[in-house]
Amino acid sequence: MSIPTALPTTPVGRRRVLAGGLGAATVSALAACGGGASGQQGPGAQTLVIGIESEPDVLDPQVAGGWVTYRINKQVFDPLVDEDLTTPSSEAAVPELVPGLAESWEVSPDGTVYTFSIRQGVTFHDGTPLDADAVVYNIRRMWDETAPQYSAKAAGQTNFVWSFVTGVEATDPSTVVVTMSQPFSPFLRLLAQGGNGSCCIMSPASIEEHGEDVADHPVGTGPFRFVQRVRGERVELARYDDHWRGPAQLDGVVFRPLPDASARVAALRSGDVDMIAVPSPDSVEALRAEGFQVSEGTPPHVWYLSFNMQDQYTGVREVRQAINLAIDREGMARDLLAGTVNPAYDVQAPANDAYVERQDAYARDVARARELLATAGFPDGFRTTLTTSVDGSGQIVPAQMAEFIQQNLAEVGIQVEIATQEWISYLGTWAQGAQPGTGMMQMSWGMTTPYWLYIVTSSTLQAPNGPNVGYYSNPELDDVMDRAIRATDEAEANELWRQANDIVSEDAALAPVVNDKAPYVLAGYVEGFVSASEEWYDLRSVRLAETS
Repeated sequence: MSIPTALPTTPVGRRRVLAGGLGAATVSALAACGGGASGQQGPGAQTLVIGIESEPDVLDPQVAGGWVTYRINKQVFDPLVDEDLTTPSSEAAVPELVPGLAESWEVSPDGTVYTFSIRQGVTFHDGTPLDADAVVYNIRRMWDETAPQYSAKAAGQTNFVWSFVTGVEATDPSTVVVTMSQPFSPFLRLLAQGGNGSCCIMSPASIEEHGEDVADHPVGTGPFRFVQRVRGERVELARYDDHWRGPAQLDGVVFRPLPDASARVAALRSGDVDMIAVPSPDSVEALRAEGFQVSEGTPPHVWYLSFNMQDQYTGVREVRQAINLAIDREGMARDLLAGTVNPAYDVQAPANDAYVERQDAYARDVARARELLATAGFPDGFRTTLTTSVDGSGQIVPAQMAEFIQQNLAEVGIQVEIATQEWISYLGTWAQGAQPGTGMMQMSWGMTTPYWLYIVTSSTLQAPNGPNVGYYSNPELDDVMDRAIRATDEAEANELWRQANDIVSEDAALAPVVNDKAPYVLAGYVEGFVSASEEWYDLRSVRLAETS
């Protein structure tokens, strides 16, 4: 859903002073590009302040995990292949792939050679030029263990992109050739993804200068350049006037981590921020009535549970099926989350060409759930642990949602203990995989490519070496997904992915719970914001209208 360009201002008028005051570096940077220089925004200044749901991860796009961080990194860095985020989700269920730093590409008939034409005349924020060698340098950082710049962390976050790559070379200053051992149909879409690492291109000079500390000195080619970060308070960006797509309308952007939803809402009402992510569900309609804008869409989001296949209880298929049938998805969407989400009836999100609705597997049926538990040998239920975060990107209100599931499962005799951590700590715990005694681990994820299912269920990507944190393994599923990956015809690939979805649903390998509508609430003077079918956004066309 896009925001109209002419809307009333909020009753509180414009906010100006950041909590703790603007840093001196920010004052200078924003003053240089039109912003206020006194801690107050001057007339005509264009600095957007966004209240975000948690402290971001590192500002190294190839290493960082989580959408909340990629929404920042996406403004600083560009990928080779991008998605059109200027079209609202109501008009495009899946964003169109568009050229990024690669102005065009060709794929060999057998699907194993990708030739990228690198955009000329592009410079990084540090003034160094983008060329084919810079792109190869970045790919080798994520893929080539023999390269001096190789980063095990970057490789760990992006390994699913480079799984079949056998070579990469710059054949001339503007051409990069990537060779693979087999066809890999999701490759171009994966280059445009973010969240569990991304393939955005970084300045090689910045990596050489700062090494492992490059996240504190992020340098890309994006529409905004990094100014400073004050952990726990803000990340500040300023417009990059020489961006290859032309300068953004905003002078700068400030991201303020406010983990408490009520604090984000209060900051919006007081004018301390212009926009917030993840408003508390019960506040949305009140904010709309007060004159704030509500923008939402249909991103490829699934809030889900991974079952521990090594557990004595959740390792049993009938138990997993029972848990899926015991969860009241409609009640959670309606009562707890006040319509800000939709019930999830597939392991893939609807913003995906391989979506298959399976209400038979995921609509609530308490009586059938009890029958399945009895069949599995647990007529009186059992005790287990569900781990989750207390905040984080795409997490909505995870602790309250876990408590809702806890109540649902208690109705069929399953007693659930909830273990929580803050977001960044939880990412590390989750990546290690389910530990003994933990029956379920919660995460929110999804992609506009159905290959996401491979990432979270493939037997080759089991934790701690991959995101399959429940250690699921199914040879039939692996075979179908392998054929989908190799398919060079998109229609054939999507049909195979639908078969894979059904296998996962029948085996109850995951418990999809809800699909987030990703609501943002904006002050009335914020113009041009678009909610595309993705978990991040394009701020190039956003501006702040003048108010009296």
